[in-house]
Amino acid sequence: MGTFTYNTGLKVDFDDRVLAHIQIVVGAKLRRGEPLYFSWRDDDGVGDGRTTVWLHPSMPLVYKYFGSKMPRINPAWVEVLAESANTAGGLRLLPEPEAPPVAASPMKVHAS
Repeated sequence: MGTFTYNTGLKVDFDDRVLAHIQIVVGAKLRRGEPLYFSWRDDDGVGDGRTTVWLHPSMPLVYKYFGSKMPRINPAWVEVLAESANTAGGLRLLPEPEAPPVAASPMKVHAS
């Protein structure tokens, strides 16, 4: 379980895989100098509501991962998240779509 810390006052726990995908999308936006909203649904422990923060390149942002290995990245999920980040409502934490199937290598037939 990783932690997203923003402006030293807000700390939110996300699964490491979720956090890695958030980092990719938010990093791309902030590198381009594009501030954005970031919204997610809270868990039952904090009221089962929704939280939205305004992310700006001038504000400190920390991604702290629990695990030492980089999680597997789903390009389809990055794309869905990036599309939401480019709307007026900003980045919404959306469910992960299924990864596209990996094409199998063609079978080689050997003549006997």
